Amino acid sequence: MTLGLALEALLGVLQGAAVFALAPLFTGVMRKVKARTQKRVGASVLQPYYDLLKLVKKDEVVSENASWVFRAAPWVVCVSTLTAALFVPVFLPFSPLSVAGDVLVVLGLFALARFFTMLAGIDAGSPFGGIGTSREMMFSSLVEPGIFLTVFVVSLTLGGTNLTSLIEASARSGAALVPSMIFGLIAFLLIVMAETGRIPFDNPATHLELTMVHEAMLLEFSGRSLALMEWAQSTKQLVLFGLLVNIFVPLGMPDSPDAGLLALGAGAVAVLLKVGALAAGVAFIETRVAKWRVFRLIDLLSLAVASGMVAMVFHYL
Repeated sequence: MTLGLALEALLGVLQGAAVFALAPLFTGVMRKVKARTQKRVGASVLQPYYDLLKLVKKDEVVSENASWVFRAAPWVVCVSTLTAALFVPVFLPFSPLSVAGDVLVVLGLFALARFFTMLAGIDAGSPFGGIGTSREMMFSSLVEPGIFLTVFVVSLTLGGTNLTSLIEASARSGAALVPSMIFGLIAFLLIVMAETGRIPFDNPATHLELTMVHEAMLLEFSGRSLALMEWAQSTKQLVLFGLLVNIFVPLGMPDSPDAGLLALGAGAVAVLLKVGALAAGVAFIETRVAKWRVFRLIDLLSLAVASGMVAMVFHYL
């Protein structure tokens, strides 16, 4: 069965909407797993939706020192993240917009969102925002080399940088089992943990000035702006988790958009299960690992860069 262009476009738009809609759910799943692991009942997995709805209804309090950058940052971050989600095949093996941009465009959109988040962190004049921004800049200088090394390894192994082609090639060839992809998986997993602000890099549940990174840049936000920032962060997390499981663990994913609606639906269910298992695993690890000191995290990020370099060496052996 061959899907028409109109149907592919419709499925691609629905995929992006599903990513944006389901992102808070996986955040709720992670919180629930952490609570159960810590012998607590915990809130419902739907609690992030309730929190976002509550924030949307609240008034915003903006510092008198803030400029238009602070007010525009939540919208830029949210739109950039949503646009990146439209380029990435998360639940399906294709995205119609992937012909207009590849993995480098997605990384650029995430970098744009990070840039405006850091600008907003220092624009309000808060000392906590300055601390969080300086730490985020330090981490970014080490995360980005690891990202590009991993992208190079995956692109060389699977061919090209188009995300639809990469995921189809991974599902078709089983190349995720070669040594270069295994080391690429280690690097990418560490990078995802850093990019999503998970322990040991950051703790999204704390507001201690000695440990905050991403949360420190959000302290001045409130109301609708904070809801947009939180939703964008959950969306970014789901997109990165989806990329990880689709490229490195392509089990159940059809190797072509022409596989038929039934196969595409089964693939989407498989991705949901894999992302859910990954989210639960990350949450479980967070209850067993302490938050690392800021300057010790450099060693962990250096490990991601080293894993990417080793993967590159294995590719050429």
